[in-house]
Amino acid sequence: MLHLPPLSLYIHVPWCIRKCPYCDFNSHQAEGDLPEREYIRALLADLDEDLRWVQGREIHSIFFGGGTPSLLSARAYEALFKGLKQRLTFAKDIEITLEANPGTFEAEKFAAYRKLGINRLSIGIQSFQPEHLQKLGRVHDREQALRAIKLAKKAGFDNFNLDLMHGLPGQTVEQALDDLQQALAFKPTHLSWYQLTIEPNTEFYKRPPQLPEDDALWDIQEAGLALLAEHGFDHYEISAHCQPGKASKHNLNYWQFGDYLGIGAGAHGKITLADANVIYRTQKTRLPRDYLNPDKTFLTGKQTIEPEDIGLECLMNGLRLREGMLVEDFEYRTGLTLDAVAEPVAKAQQLGLLNVDKRIYPTEKGQQYLNELLALFLTE
Repeated sequence: MLHLPPLSLYIHVPWCIRKCPYCDFNSHQAEGDLPEREYIRALLADLDEDLRWVQGREIHSIFFGGGTPSLLSARAYEALFKGLKQRLTFAKDIEITLEANPGTFEAEKFAAYRKLGINRLSIGIQSFQPEHLQKLGRVHDREQALRAIKLAKKAGFDNFNLDLMHGLPGQTVEQALDDLQQALAFKPTHLSWYQLTIEPNTEFYKRPPQLPEDDALWDIQEAGLALLAEHGFDHYEISAHCQPGKASKHNLNYWQFGDYLGIGAGAHGKITLADANVIYRTQKTRLPRDYLNPDKTFLTGKQTIEPEDIGLECLMNGLRLREGMLVEDFEYRTGLTLDAVAEPVAKAQQLGLLNVDKRIYPTEKGQQYLNELLALFLTE
């Protein structure tokens, strides 16, 4: 039998100043003034259709992703928060994160965001090296990156994440470590440090850049992880590092197979209906013009996770975490026992990739070969 897990809210803002060549997210270059008022109205109308899936739960976290959510004005967010609070119950310790790009930082705007209740920023730095920022197609430079972090702290954001990439075209170990050291100097509570990958439907996929060789990538990874550990960061997920107690609540809810409403152009959601013993994944219409068209529907996809796939999907998420997940949480959130995934679990244990006691979690070898571990849980 399924039980209701914690509930989060994801809100997608689809516009960017310019599309980055590595980005495969649903983002669209802004042309002229953004239709803020119309988009806020659409978001709330979209939410109204999803309220049936709240089922009496508080919202434990909100995440504004994109695109570039920091393109929207404080006035737009004020109207949105007013509507959200009329429809939803916020948990007392709610985490509200907004993604921001350095090229969109304005001191007054970010101070106003903080006053509205946004209490965590995720700042897309990617690199402090001018040549790498240029190769990545970023709209900001090093000075804007430094200024953005300073403004965030001045605005009262004492809980913030910095996004950094490694394995960049032409990047050396020394340059990768220099990026990390510059970020660490600002004492962030969280760092997302991940390797550049070439995704389909991107400019880099059409015209691939020359990336470092595998040996160089391995050296960067080892040196970077050692530096982060030296500064007291907990490597709690594949590419996520935090100071004690500062893991991202919102992302933890994803990885622990929690529920989340997804509103906005192209947003995805996951919903459990315990009474019906079913779990859905949802998707909203992708193009902003369609999302803003009152004659179009918001919901364009609702897929049932088949019963035989629920346990596999849960572990595909949970095993990204170094601590994995409690066996009782697996059972509570899937309505299954570990017997339902006995075959891949046994295979992973035989290969020395997985431990099972009160928790089910990757071994040191499993963390090192995580893709191979997760592949054991993929269905054909």
